Amino acid sequence: MAIAPGQWREVALSDDEYRLLVEVLGREPTPVELGMFGAMWSEHCGYKHSRPLLSQLPTEAPWVLEGPGENAGAIDVGDGLAVVFKVESHNHPSAVEPYEGAATGVGGIVRDIFTMGARPIALLDSLRFGPLDVPRNRYLLDNVVGGIGGYGNCLGIPTVGGEVFFDPSFNGNPLVNAMCIGVTEHGALMRARASGPGNVIMLVGADTGRDGLHGATFASVDDPTSSHRGVIQVGNPFLEKLLLEACLELLHGDDVVAMQDLGAAGLTSSVVECASRGGVGAEIDVALVPRRETGMSAYEVMLSESQERMLLVVRPEGVARVRSVVERWSLHASEIGTVTDDGQVRIRDDGTTVAEVPAHLFTDCCPTYVRESAESIDTIARRNLDLTTIPDLPSEANAGPQSVAGCLLSLLSSPNIGSRRSIYERYDHTILAGTVVAPGDGDATVLRLRGTGRGIAAAIDCNSRYCSLDPYLGAAHAVAEATRNLVCVGARPLAITNCLNFGNPEKPAGYFQLSQAVAGMASACRALDVPVVSGNVSLYNETGESPIMPTPTVGAVGVLDDVRIHATLAWREGDVVALIGGASPSLGGSEYLAHGHGLVAGSPPPLDLNQEAAVQRTVRRAIDSGQIRTAHDCGLGGLAVALAEMAIASGVGMTMEAEVPGGASGRVDEAWFGEAPGRIVVAGPEEHVEALIASAVGAGVTSTRLGRAGGSRFVASGEIDVEIAELAAAYASGLDTPDPLNGHQPVVD
Repeated sequence: MAIAPGQWREVALSDDEYRLLVEVLGREPTPVELGMFGAMWSEHCGYKHSRPLLSQLPTEAPWVLEGPGENAGAIDVGDGLAVVFKVESHNHPSAVEPYEGAATGVGGIVRDIFTMGARPIALLDSLRFGPLDVPRNRYLLDNVVGGIGGYGNCLGIPTVGGEVFFDPSFNGNPLVNAMCIGVTEHGALMRARASGPGNVIMLVGADTGRDGLHGATFASVDDPTSSHRGVIQVGNPFLEKLLLEACLELLHGDDVVAMQDLGAAGLTSSVVECASRGGVGAEIDVALVPRRETGMSAYEVMLSESQERMLLVVRPEGVARVRSVVERWSLHASEIGTVTDDGQVRIRDDGTTVAEVPAHLFTDCCPTYVRESAESIDTIARRNLDLTTIPDLPSEANAGPQSVAGCLLSLLSSPNIGSRRSIYERYDHTILAGTVVAPGDGDATVLRLRGTGRGIAAAIDCNSRYCSLDPYLGAAHAVAEATRNLVCVGARPLAITNCLNFGNPEKPAGYFQLSQAVAGMASACRALDVPVVSGNVSLYNETGESPIMPTPTVGAVGVLDDVRIHATLAWREGDVVALIGGASPSLGGSEYLAHGHGLVAGSPPPLDLNQEAAVQRTVRRAIDSGQIRTAHDCGLGGLAVALAEMAIASGVGMTMEAEVPGGASGRVDEAWFGEAPGRIVVAGPEEHVEALIASAVGAGVTSTRLGRAGGSRFVASGEIDVEIAELAAAYASGLDTPDPLNGHQPVVD
């Protein structure tokens, strides 16, 4: 069947890309081939705009066992164990069908982990929505959270951490990034590389339907809400649980040579990627693929993204065992093809050849682009806005809403700072009995590694507002914040995974944001010695002409040599409280400006990566040595919010004994609510904190004794005098309040 003029545009190929396809193929493609190329050359699968940039990222270290290129990354955490982890997006599907979009996002990232031979032990998520006074955004939040919890809870995998942020730029285009962590032994790591001509290709799990058709191309175009619901996958977590257990059992032995889940582009990507990675060919017959719908064409079977399916490459002598194991888990396995030695991906439909293409054309010949790059004039103007024109706060206690205390209560009740309890209580974060530091108790989650005395910590972070004002600096901040949060529970950061969420890279401003963010992330990773071992890119996140705030999400993993030695947010009666790190706070890009003044403006705080590394080392060593047991970084809302959160977490007040460390401007609001990297509040017995302060000075790190924990009030410098119960009530209401910008709509690129 001939390709009709312009038919390639239906699979999101441009005219130039179609001409390239014809050139490398040496002929017109068949309809099935066109659909396969449309998927594999989509931004989602082909990384057309990001691939030239991603080579900047450091990916190697002595503890890295598997870097980018496989289903997930893997690191050595000692005792012969490997931790496998990755983060991925499910943004476009969640904008259309939030429950199923988020649920199948969880299902997909879990499969990426157990495909590597690792048992999933934890989930984290990073979410973005528009303001909650818009009913659609409230609907999206409730259903995305429901989908994450519904799928993860049914699988029996705890959701142990995450973050959520609200801004008008996410109206109509929420971000749903899901991260999964698994554990296995070094020798049990499985790769998705087909090998051994004559080996059997088997399909295990759910039957194939029409759900998810063109999901990969759908995720690579603007305005997800304009599409139809047919592209949204439908998940079955109970079936996935059976698939998980069956696959992990199958990996005990050498019958299975390779394993690949059917994610974006379904059977197309799994067959092509396995063959391409292994340098072999593959021949399958779609007539052998079990289906749950009648009349499906070869095109539909190859591009369906039906969930809970796994592709296995099996030695011929192992086929019977695979069938036996799979059937014992109430699943079925189908032989659909074989590995070949000719490098061709050959698709037949009941014996008739419908596609025959060298595997490398799908992967190596995918076009890449370096686009025109130019920062938007509006962003430059907002970053250069003179913030000294903003009225300062009075330096007197409880002088009404515009006092330091009044602003603190307002910030604590804002959606971007307030308690996330209403979210994480919908997740089962205690199942598997491995959670040592639970959501809300620390800056990162801590999990025990069974059979050892060790633990791992995980965090996921990004300040989208910083990235909108300065994508290079904002991405560097994301790496620093994620690793800093690991340090605050006592872990040694080892590696990160990333999910690069951006707008349209074909626009100069969009490409500028993407390219600058990757460069900033690379710089921070090198300075902090954390390689990137896995990741995902999600572009074209726009609604109409409005792109999202750029959001290069960073998921970080670290190790604790003794899981019993860790820190939390809570201080104790009589503890001395100190600030480690002397970076000057700044109002640029702060939550205080956005929430209180409706401004997304100013330059984000400068980031001295050498000083950041020194602060992190100092605090981690203090926790590891048992000097301190309480640590919390100063994030959104600055020092005042950090201290209030610690008081709320412990139910114990605090009295400041020192003047609040401020910036060069001498402003009251900047000192209390200005934000700065590399500042960590610690608490502990007086002799231990004094020893820490002395060691910090020796390491070239500024430190300040702030005061002492005790009582039921937060009292500070004559500017704050509030009952902890009042702070806690404000904090608890965070996700019940309307628009976080109080009706203001700041300009966003």
